[in-house]
Amino acid sequence: MEALDGAIAAHKAGGFVGYGSSQNPDILYLTRFQTGDPVVYVKRPGEGGVLVVSQMEVPRASREARCAVISRAEAGLPAILKEEQDPWRAIARMITGLVRGKVLFSPSAPCILAKEIAALTEISVDKGTVEHIRAVKRDDEIAQIQAVQTVNGAAMRMAQGIIRRSRIEGENLLHRGSPLTSEYIRGVIQRRLLAGGCHGRDIIVSCGADTAIPHSVGSGPLVPGEPIVIDIAPRDEKSGYHSDMTRTVVRGEAAPQIKDMFRAVQEARDRSIARIKEGVRGDDLHQEVCDHFQDMGFSGVQGGFIHNLGHGVGLAVHEHPSLGPGGGPLAAGNVITVEPGLYLQGVGGVRIEEIGLVVRNGFQPFTRRERDLQL
Repeated sequence: MEALDGAIAAHKAGGFVGYGSSQNPDILYLTRFQTGDPVVYVKRPGEGGVLVVSQMEVPRASREARCAVISRAEAGLPAILKEEQDPWRAIARMITGLVRGKVLFSPSAPCILAKEIAALTEISVDKGTVEHIRAVKRDDEIAQIQAVQTVNGAAMRMAQGIIRRSRIEGENLLHRGSPLTSEYIRGVIQRRLLAGGCHGRDIIVSCGADTAIPHSVGSGPLVPGEPIVIDIAPRDEKSGYHSDMTRTVVRGEAAPQIKDMFRAVQEARDRSIARIKEGVRGDDLHQEVCDHFQDMGFSGVQGGFIHNLGHGVGLAVHEHPSLGPGGGPLAAGNVITVEPGLYLQGVGGVRIEEIGLVVRNGFQPFTRRERDLQL
């Protein structure tokens, strides 16, 4: 944690403080302890971190956390509560007693706690040191993300297989004699993810005009000849790591404009992947895709390319680095997505999303690049 020690020194602080449950990616990264209840993490310069938990959680945390563990009683909280009835002020007093100096406060911790700490001692808010540490993955983290993507890929293939085998009957796709719906495919995906120890939130299975809204989850019948966007970003329930991938398919014959959009998006993806390596800037990659789409006539207020080219993936599904405006140089060890897309109101949308590892001289994909639009 040299970078965190460096941030503490730069702020002339007595220590760094984080607060939250393991749903907070920084807390999970620093402690590796999964809990739904908020915990306190304190790191003093030159020392290992300390996790403060309830007495009930001490045995489990001592076994699972990768840092030292103490109870709230050992940190003095019960004694403080005898004098201080406000729980936030009591926690602030406990924290300042552990840090014994200026506090460098996590940007993701509650403002009310920062306010109470500031009433007791000097405080500075960190500007994302832990998030930037998390951006460069260790080998074990890379393996965890690849494992999630293996499950994700299996769920995607299952969904595509059902769509491929559906029968076209007029304006409907039939599966086992009933109309095939977004909800049915989403349920199939979720069950496959759960069988692999993962869980998906906001699984997108959108169709037709809904695909022109990038994060519309979709609802109702899937329609032949219309684009179907499937976007899955599962989280491993044990490790907390994510993956993220998107495919666009059409069952039957796609409209010429959708075919043109698909070819343009494929080309943008391939060009971007060919350019990725250590040191290439995320904002440059994004701008090159913007220029590519503009050259092909896909731009304007009615739609076009309306989101970043990609993002980091890890304990959060969206994290550093950014492949968008303001995105800096990529580093070896970044796990990123490449997800160009085109969206035209009244027509539909096309998005393809790959995930992989930035290395010194290129990009190692965790997904297999698919070439077919029509199933």
